[in-house]
Formats: sequence, structure tokens, C-alpha cells
Amino acid sequence: MIVVALVLVGVVALYLYGTRNHNYWKERGVKHDKPIPIFGTDAKRYLLQSSIAQRAADTYWKYPGERFVGYYRGSIPELVIRDPDLVKRIITTDFSYFYSRGLSPAHKVIEPLLRNLFFADGDLWRLLRQRMTPAFTSGKLKAMFPLIVERAEKLQARLLDAAAAGRPIDARELMARYTTDFIGACGFGLDADSLNDDSSPFRKLGMKIFKIDLKRCIVIFCKTIFPDLFKTLKFLGQELEDDILTLVNQIQKQRNYKPSGRNDFIDFLMEWQQRGKILVESLEEMNPDGTPKSVELEMDDVLVAAQAFIFFAAGFETSSSATSFTLHQLAYHPEVQKKAQADIDRVLAKHNNRLSYDAVKEMTYLDWVLQEGMRIFPSSGMLLRQCVRPYTIPGTDITIDKGVKINIPLVALHNDPQYFDNPKEFRPERFEPEEVAKRHKFVYLPFGDGPRSCIGGRLGQMQSLAGLAAVLAKFSVSPAPETKRELESDPTSSIVQNIVGGIPLMFHARHAPPA
Repeated sequence: MIVVALVLVGVVALYLYGTRNHNYWKERGVKHDKPIPIFGTDAKRYLLQSSIAQRAADTYWKYPGERFVGYYRGSIPELVIRDPDLVKRIITTDFSYFYSRGLSPAHKVIEPLLRNLFFADGDLWRLLRQRMTPAFTSGKLKAMFPLIVERAEKLQARLLDAAAAGRPIDARELMARYTTDFIGACGFGLDADSLNDDSSPFRKLGMKIFKIDLKRCIVIFCKTIFPDLFKTLKFLGQELEDDILTLVNQIQKQRNYKPSGRNDFIDFLMEWQQRGKILVESLEEMNPDGTPKSVELEMDDVLVAAQAFIFFAAGFETSSSATSFTLHQLAYHPEVQKKAQADIDRVLAKHNNRLSYDAVKEMTYLDWVLQEGMRIFPSSGMLLRQCVRPYTIPGTDITIDKGVKINIPLVALHNDPQYFDNPKEFRPERFEPEEVAKRHKFVYLPFGDGPRSCIGGRLGQMQSLAGLAAVLAKFSVSPAPETKRELESDPTSSIVQNIVGGIPLMFHARHAPPA
């Protein structure tokens, strides 16, 4: 009887804990689906039936007349934003209320590799952002371009073999290898050569970062639903953390813990270490007179590894997602493909048929093609924020509290016929300047906007355009027999969207080699 009573008490306690906030949106008169204990309205995500981006998009479409919709990630209240004016308020105008992404645990126990620019919040984020911004200036990007050209030429060589053999190749994997090789070179000074080496350790490391297996799913569930109880568990896992820390330490050791003159990202971080502490005004702490306190940060080896980790992870995965999906669209739209190739041919003819930083910047139509690809299938399917202090939603009497999460569903906004007529149609001309000027700025946000916009957005766009230009200058692309016309988003995707089954395509040499 005692055992039964204890089990009953445990079940009741679990129920009460798992439903403790489930009246939050009802009390505020915000429309929402009915939550279920423990899971809230997020059960499909925890059961790997739908990704976080898909769930936000489904919520968006279900309530077409609302500016925002309530959601429950477990027992955590979340607000899905439908109104682009409110999107603007959250990520720019009222940024001081929403500077947090809410990805780091509330109890401040942050695992080492998550102390990076993407995951960090508050003062740590501001300190990192201030110091890392100079790494992504136009001058730095231009200096990196020869590294892109080298990898683009290897990409062409890999495709030449596949085209000659008449076999399909997975564009998702191909472009991931291209971007991995570039990030390896400009980030770490390494020649990963994953385009030629199918067993490249660097490529395997990249795959490990984004692999969502059962163990990681359980960790995510436990840390989300019971954050205080499972605060010592690590999202990324000890093995991956050890791999990254070892890699970065080896590179630093090879360089005698001093900048090597390679001018890659590791050099930049080590230069930062040598400069000592940096100082900024606090986002989180105030002096008695209401002015911000000053906070400081000194770069240690763990912080170096954390920034190198996010540079690697974000740098290769988002760009390979964008370029492979765009190639898929071009395979089914040969008329658009021919226009893109004509644009590339025209520009390359002015630049001695060589890819260069200036040449890529002149490929206007190709840029529209990439932007249209990112519109239909944005690499990051949503933007995440978290309220850091009570906020009254403009035009309402609804006040949300500190800790409420915000989800801006880019997949839905980018494909809403209110903003993009016939949104399923692949039409790059949507990005002609005259067309862009007619639209609300905050309905197309592949790199975000405001102070927390993607710091590497221009780098990602540059390597993506160069990769597409390299492919389309030498090859035409068409569907393979096994290619699916409508691609299926992977329900296990996390921050970056993925595709179930890859993207197999046929590549055909445009110009026959000399006899």
C-alpha cells in the first residue's frame, strides 16, 4: 500500500508540475491549442514527428486572423508571432526586452561549447558580439575569397567525375563537403579535403554536431521539461565537446599559442586573447543612478573553442542547406537555370573566366536565385527570442512575463500569400529592387535582423553564391530518377532545417572537354 501511495503521489506531483503554467494564455485571452500534461502543445516535436520550425509554422497557419498565438513548449509559455510589425518591435525597436535567445539554461550553468555568440545571452553575448564583429568586415571577407576559389575548383572536379559517370549525386552532401572544406580553411587553417576524402574526419565531426539521435533527444526533453533536475546533462554530449576542445587545442599548440599570420578565425581569436580584457556597458545590471554597470570579459581557451565551434557549425550547415535546396529548385526550373547561367557567363567573361570576390558581387540574378531559395526553404526555419522583463504587447493590454519564449516562424512568413503572391512558385524576380521595396521588410529574414542578426550572414551568402556560380558555370542540373519533386523537411531538425533522404540530382557538363 505504501508503494502504491508513493507512486500515486509521484504521478500527481508530476501532473501538477507538468501543467503548472497551462492556464497562462487562457488567463490573458490569447488563442492557443489545448495543452496536454508534460508536453504542452509540443508533443509532436518531442516524439520526433515534427521539428520546432514545422510546429511553429503549423501554429501560424491554424490561426490566420491573429497577430500572435499562444504555445506551450512543455510547461513554458511561448508566443508564435504572425504580425510583421510585431516582429520588427521584438527584434529591433524593443530589443532591450528581447535580447535573449532563450537557448541557454535559466540556471546559468552553461556547458562550455554553448558559451558562444549564438547561444550566449545578456552581457556575455554583448561582449562576444563587440569583439567578434571586426572578423566579418568587407576587407576580411575579400581576403578569404581565394580560399573559396580553391574549394570551388575542387567542387567542379568532383562534379566532373560524377557527370562523366552519369550517376546522381546528393547535392545536400556535396555542398556540405564544399562548405566544410571552406570553413576548415578559413576558420582553422586546415585542408579538410572532404570533397575528395569520403572518410574525412572533419566532415564526420560536422555530421556529429547535427545528428539528433535517441540519446540527444532524451537529453533535450529532460533539460527542457525538468531544467533544474537535469542541469548537469549536456546538450552536445561529452564526446563532441572533447572532440572540439581537442581540435582547437591542437591547432593552438601547433602555432605555439600565438597568431600564425594565416589570418584565419583561430588567429583572430588568439589575437583577441593577447589583447586582454574587453569592457562594455551591461545589459543586465544597473548602477543605483540607473546607468548601466560596466562588465568585462577575458578570453580563455574554452571561450576560444566555443567561438570556433559555432563558426564551424553555423558556417557549413546553413550554407549547404541553402545552396542544395536552390539547386533542387533550379533542376525543376530549367528556364530560371538558363538565366542564372547567362548571368554567370556574362560576369565571368569580364573577369578572365575566373571566380573572384568582385565577380560574385556582380552576379545580380544569381543573388536573386539564392534569395528565392532561402525564401521558400530558409536554413533556419524560425527566429527565437525570450522576454527578459515584463512587456506589454503594443495595441493590447496583454503583458507577458520574463521567461516567456518568442518564436518567429520564418517558414510561414516567407511562404505567406499575403506577402508573396503564389508563394510556391520559384520566381527570383521577386527580389528585383522594385519588388523588394513594395514588401514589408520583416517578412523576409533569412539572416534575422537587428542587433542579433547573423554576424556571418555576408560570409554565408558569399560562399553560397560562389558555390552556386562554380557549379552552374560548368554544369547544368536536372532531377535524378529518385529525386522527389516536393522535399520533406526532416522532423528531427533542430536549429537548421534538413531534408529527409538528401537531394539526389544529375549534373551534366555544359562544355564538352577537348578531344
